[in-house]
Amino acid sequence: MSKMKEFVAFRALVALLAEDGKMHLMDEVYQRCLEQEKLPIEQVENQVKFLYEQYSDDQISVKISELVTPENITPEVEVIYQSIADLHKACPNNKGDWYFSGDYPTPGGMRVVNRAFINYMKNSDERAY
Repeated sequence: MSKMKEFVAFRALVALLAEDGKMHLMDEVYQRCLEQEKLPIEQVENQVKFLYEQYSDDQISVKISELVTPENITPEVEVIYQSIADLHKACPNNKGDWYFSGDYPTPGGMRVVNRAFINYMKNSDERAY
């Protein structure tokens, strides 16, 4: 989770928030991430998950499709943003879904995602770790 702006799902999320007049949520989460920086590492929680909870997997998939489809292409492009439940069905013996669910197995992972979001909001290209 080095640079959030490089993730198409995050770019889709930001586009949806902008379209729906919910960009204030970005500022709210930014403030929460800043507050998390002051906490002991074992108390840090992923604040960015709140933003993703605003939309369904299908809504994010549709927006990703729009973002990656060139304007001059005729065929319809559809991107499937796999749900965590379907990921568990596809890989029943692997519980390493933290990168997709945001349920990082370590407090350090939580701190990194929050820091990556802070960097995004500050328009910084600095890595989060």
